[in-house]
Amino acid sequence: MEISELDFALPEELIAQAPLEPRGASRLLLLPRGGGPTRHLRFDDLPDLLAPGDLLVLNDSRVIPARLLGRKASGGRVELLLVEPSPDVQPGEAARWLAMAQASKPIRVGTSIDFEGLGAEVVRVAGEGFYEVRFDREEAGLPQALDRVGRIPLPPYIRRAPGAADRERYQTVVAREPGSVAAPTAGLHFTPEMLARLESRGVARATVTLHVGPGTFLPVRTARLEDHRMHAERYEVPEETRRLFDATRQRGGRVVAVGTTAVRTLESAFSPGGLAAGPGRTDIFIRPGHEFRAVDGMLTNFHLPRSTLLALACAFGGTERVLGAYRDAVAARYRFFSYGDAMAIL
Repeated sequence: MEISELDFALPEELIAQAPLEPRGASRLLLLPRGGGPTRHLRFDDLPDLLAPGDLLVLNDSRVIPARLLGRKASGGRVELLLVEPSPDVQPGEAARWLAMAQASKPIRVGTSIDFEGLGAEVVRVAGEGFYEVRFDREEAGLPQALDRVGRIPLPPYIRRAPGAADRERYQTVVAREPGSVAAPTAGLHFTPEMLARLESRGVARATVTLHVGPGTFLPVRTARLEDHRMHAERYEVPEETRRLFDATRQRGGRVVAVGTTAVRTLESAFSPGGLAAGPGRTDIFIRPGHEFRAVDGMLTNFHLPRSTLLALACAFGGTERVLGAYRDAVAARYRFFSYGDAMAIL
């Protein structure tokens, strides 16, 4: 499949630059998976679309203040986007992270950088814009430093600096496990009140953890989808989620994933023997032609043209139907991308 087949016209003014207030005030476009016209609803209508016995699965990863602005000893500016901690760091050793970096001049091994009192040194050039950096403190002390000097990593299409409100609004209400460098944005629409309404309707709830990284947000730079390589991301499926998944399938309920990251986690952890609990890493690239085995329904935001996220939505709902729904959304002036409106494919 050519990446050009996943293109659509989007007026720039439809790219949401800030969240709607209050949380949960978004619109919801319903695309029936088996056929039929789209419906224009409010996110508040979601409980009417789900049935007692369904299972809603959300990603509980928490966004960290992963964007760091600093200076080299020479005075040159450096920007880091932390991706994930290095797996071989032992207790008592300095924290080391894989990061994406930008600077006015090439970054070399041995480069020292100061981030307003948080020191780092480049210890490895990993290629393709990735570097391994070692900080001047242990991993246990790094979160406090990041809270002080790090910025919430809003996507580049949000053309403003992150504010204090983004530290709360660019997190889902179920965010628990720190580690993402971008929000699982479909979950941003949920409020505690909505979760309570769903529970009272008999809709079960479970979580998975996928720490969002470059595998989710890097653009496709190849002409053919099958030539694109996904970067692996860390995930975990709790034992309780496996139990709820099995119970839902046994009673004939639907498994509804909230967001592409929950979809990718469930599809990666599923095998002919069922859903496997525990940690893992996934570089799965779900695109048209994928046979879905773990997910029966999906809630998602509206995604960038020519993106892996749009490819996943098209795989689930059908390329022509999803792109047709996107054209309907543009005509109806829906808000797009991270802080935008939602779509349900059920």
